[in-house]
Amino acid sequence: MGRAYVARRALTAATSIFSAMLLLFCLSSAIPGDPATVLLGPQASPEYARQFITEMGFDRPVYERIFLFFAHVLRGDLGTDVITGRPVTAIVLGVLPSTIYLALAAIVIAVAAGIPLGIFAATHKGTRADAMLAAVSIVFVSMPSFILGIIFLVIFSVWLNWLPILGSGQGLLDQIQRLILPAVVLALGYVGLIARLVRVSMLEVLGESYIRTSRAFGISPVRIVGTYALRNAMLPTLATLGMIVGRLLGGAVLIEILFARQGLGTTLYDAIVSRNYPVMQGVVFVVVVIFVVVQFLVELGYAFIDPRIGKQRH
Repeated sequence: MGRAYVARRALTAATSIFSAMLLLFCLSSAIPGDPATVLLGPQASPEYARQFITEMGFDRPVYERIFLFFAHVLRGDLGTDVITGRPVTAIVLGVLPSTIYLALAAIVIAVAAGIPLGIFAATHKGTRADAMLAAVSIVFVSMPSFILGIIFLVIFSVWLNWLPILGSGQGLLDQIQRLILPAVVLALGYVGLIARLVRVSMLEVLGESYIRTSRAFGISPVRIVGTYALRNAMLPTLATLGMIVGRLLGGAVLIEILFARQGLGTTLYDAIVSRNYPVMQGVVFVVVVIFVVVQFLVELGYAFIDPRIGKQRH
């Protein structure tokens, strides 16, 4: 993995961030209606409305607004909430940990369950258990997370009363209890995805000649699977985890709204409803940066583990 490969990946990451924000600015400018009327109300005087639009930069062209946005970002300034007057940076940093905890918990659950299930399915290929795992995986992957969340809320919170229904909680134990259900709902679709990916990779590796040679030498199946096959089968899984993190962040938006958890999702939803553009732009920017940076690090890690990738793209 050479410097040229790292530089190309970094340039691609920066371009992705800029393109995403440019699209957001274009879409927000295309929304019909006067933002001053929405934010200030119809009772605001025309003079005050014009002053507000000028101060917020709504009368400037898109290219100028996005240039000013990135100029402020370099100074750590994401703008000011037009409703409360609070710095957007403080708002985002205040809710970011909640979303990160949810995403990390979902990733841990998905990996901890998906990898063993994938190994089990690969070592029991063609059995009823393999077919059952495949069917269940398809159901969870294809089912929208918000529908799954409603089902789980009804079962585990309303009927069984095992877990709290909504909110983020106050104390540590209460927060953990309220994190379990949304994290499981968010992770279930990716459990099946990781399990199927590990199964395919494991079957491919188990068919290699060196695995057959290891079996011929009498090496135990547990050692073959755990030491040789699993390590080589993890490369495609590692690359997929980067994409999963980005999708988890997107899924967390719906899950946080459904479970009334304070986080980036609910903050973004409230900003969209109230047309609070600075908060909307700040939240989207942070989500895009996290997604792109994770993708960038995964690609570098993948190229480090398998140097042929960096050479092929050189």
